[in-house]
Amino acid sequence: MALETKLFITIDTEEDGWGDYHRKDGSVENINQIPRLQALFDRFGAVPTYLLNWPVLMDDRACRIMKDIHESGRCEIGTHCHPWNTPPIEENISSVNSMMCNLPEALTKAKIANLAAATEERLQVKPQSFRTGRWGFGRYVAKALLDSGYAVDSSVCPGVDWRSDYGPDFLSAPDKPYRFDPARVLEPDVNGQLLEIPASTGFFQAAGTPLLQLRRLLARSYIKRLHLIGLLDRLKVMNFRWLSPELSSAADMITLSRSLIKRGCPTLNLSFHSTSLLPGMSPFVRSQNDLDAFLLRIEKVLEFANRNNIKFSSLSDYVREPLVN
Repeated sequence: MALETKLFITIDTEEDGWGDYHRKDGSVENINQIPRLQALFDRFGAVPTYLLNWPVLMDDRACRIMKDIHESGRCEIGTHCHPWNTPPIEENISSVNSMMCNLPEALTKAKIANLAAATEERLQVKPQSFRTGRWGFGRYVAKALLDSGYAVDSSVCPGVDWRSDYGPDFLSAPDKPYRFDPARVLEPDVNGQLLEIPASTGFFQAAGTPLLQLRRLLARSYIKRLHLIGLLDRLKVMNFRWLSPELSSAADMITLSRSLIKRGCPTLNLSFHSTSLLPGMSPFVRSQNDLDAFLLRIEKVLEFANRNNIKFSSLSDYVREPLVN
């Protein structure tokens, strides 16, 4: 691997209620499991970026846990916005409005400003990194980030179209970090004021663009019922994966990583939710055995990184890195 590859670990650090769009903050019992996760990172010298949302910031015990890790220099703290429980809550609570890209500009700005201010007040941290809840990124979100002093976003997931969930279409988004202007969030701009570090998603196969076009076609409602995407996956013709222990096996995450690096991507972004640390709180981890297997998948990726001289980085540390075209 000629280029020095960087591995980010980005964790949506949030309340326990998976898929519950309620105004109330909700419990954050899963945060009690963070020290076990952090101990795994410490073994490998990995520095994760915990992206905290409003209910976590409002919980005293959760803040103590996160502050202890941060003050010892073992993590970065950024923010993560669930609009349905981040004040001001002026919108109707609905699936449409759970995607932040659908909210008015002024409301979006107020929510992100409040989230940044709460992070400074509760943890004495001025957040630099951000991810939108449900990947609902858009130009109003980007402008609000700039106004609140953020430097880097990680809300784009290349190759994924969220329009059926009222969200953005990232199907053709860049898979490498890029600077951008808030008015055009998917267009690289060397003079852009914000940095995007996308989630790591993609195909095992090299022919990315034709496969993306085929994936878009096969995902259409009148074709989707034929289950052709699943068939092509089993035939190893079109294997699309996420670098996430919630959605992929360790072997698949390593195969995806090798594929991305081979195509010249200088970064890998391992992403998941803190809710998966507490069995029963997410659809990905239902039992203690599931949790043990989940953590083992993460461990295998960290081992792969160490064996291949892949360096760990927080999101904001990458802001100063030269970008690869």
